[in-house]
Amino acid sequence: MILPVIMAGGSGSRLWPLSRQLFPKQFLPLVGDETMLQSTCSRLEGLAHHAPLLICGEDHRFTVAEQLRTSGHANSPIILEPAGRNTAPAVALAALHAIKEGDDPVLLVLAADHVIADVNAFQASVSTALPFAEQGKLVTFGIVPTAAETGYGYIQRGAVRESGAFDVAEFVEKPDLATAEQYLSRGEFYWNSGMFMFKASRYLEVLKEQQLDIYKACEQAMTNAAVDSDFIRPDKEIFLSCPDDSIDYAVMEPLCSTAASGDDVVVVPMECGWSDVGSWSALWDVSEKDENGNTCKGDVLSHDTQNCFIQSDGKLIATVGLDGIVVVESDDAIMVAAKDRVQDVKKIVETLKAQERSEATVHRKVYRPWGFYDSIDQGERFQVKRIVVSPGAQLSLQMHHHRAEHWIVVSGTAKVTKGDEVFLLAENESTYIPLGVTHRLENSGSIELEMIEVQSGSYLGEDDIVRFEDNYNRE
Repeated sequence: MILPVIMAGGSGSRLWPLSRQLFPKQFLPLVGDETMLQSTCSRLEGLAHHAPLLICGEDHRFTVAEQLRTSGHANSPIILEPAGRNTAPAVALAALHAIKEGDDPVLLVLAADHVIADVNAFQASVSTALPFAEQGKLVTFGIVPTAAETGYGYIQRGAVRESGAFDVAEFVEKPDLATAEQYLSRGEFYWNSGMFMFKASRYLEVLKEQQLDIYKACEQAMTNAAVDSDFIRPDKEIFLSCPDDSIDYAVMEPLCSTAASGDDVVVVPMECGWSDVGSWSALWDVSEKDENGNTCKGDVLSHDTQNCFIQSDGKLIATVGLDGIVVVESDDAIMVAAKDRVQDVKKIVETLKAQERSEATVHRKVYRPWGFYDSIDQGERFQVKRIVVSPGAQLSLQMHHHRAEHWIVVSGTAKVTKGDEVFLLAENESTYIPLGVTHRLENSGSIELEMIEVQSGSYLGEDDIVRFEDNYNRE
């Protein structure tokens, strides 16, 4: 029985400005119409026996839940990591959850932000790996390399097993170019995909042997876990004591290097059009291109332009005489980079964070569990937002110390709580929320509620919210 475990964390720096700290690349439709998270779930259809188990951080929980709901995976449980501690503890949390009712499924550990072009080849490799995992082996998937890539770790295969699998001879760090070229020519090295397969109990057994501190911290954190709506919350204080380590370092490499148990680690080759889309140039590699080698998305006009990645989220982008350039426009930023320098985009993000600019963390459009808002204009002492509330959803009962608000209904019907009053607002109607007055906005209808909110006051930050009641357990 296969239980997919999808790790949906990420910092959102390498594909800035579309990817942000609070909205990283796994939540974006970078290749095709589905987001990368939704595509990861979709490629499991017909393969997995359980709904996927998701692991993410507190800041991403509502985005994960909404993307699962809209893609038909609303029954997937979500474990919230109190803090990032790398993949070994994250998967330990998942394994402990998987066995708590006495089951012992085979975990298929996947990242939410990988592109896989050939789903059939992916599923075939998983099917090859399944018998080994059921026998208690720890399986990793090695991507058959197509280039001398220096950005990935490598796996050297050892003795051949039946069905096209191999023992693992060695895990190798990211090489320099000359070494990577040797690996490619020898044909016995694979890119380390970061995907794994093993029985939940077997992973915990090896983790306990190799990294007792991680095992104990995760076990205690899950023993004291709380369940909040769709979310499973491990004990924060206990989990924060957990060491930070990856599955490779904590489990796979130590097991592989032990003579008595070295044959417990198996690599299954995979040729499936895989990419971790770690940069804009990598996204250009896996995207469709025109006759000039350009990938153009959105409103783009180009003349005498070759080998470029150009994406507009709204504004017209016009290019003349470019070659090997990346141009990306989002709602609040434009990024232009040489395609062979896109790894340095993270330096821009570092500068934005150092300057405490919001463009490092959030978009102009911000998703909330009830819908989203878009900050369409702002200036000294005012801000204008477009607010969309999903059917049946409501904002928290709240008040503000430093701002008043004017609400205008564009479409739908708003149920408004203002002090002791409760009333309905229809299309083209409006109301005023004075500073310091308790209020709530609710969409009790069957279509989206769209509103314009005009804020005015001495301070307009999102932290000027005092919540009295909240359906989503936000502080």
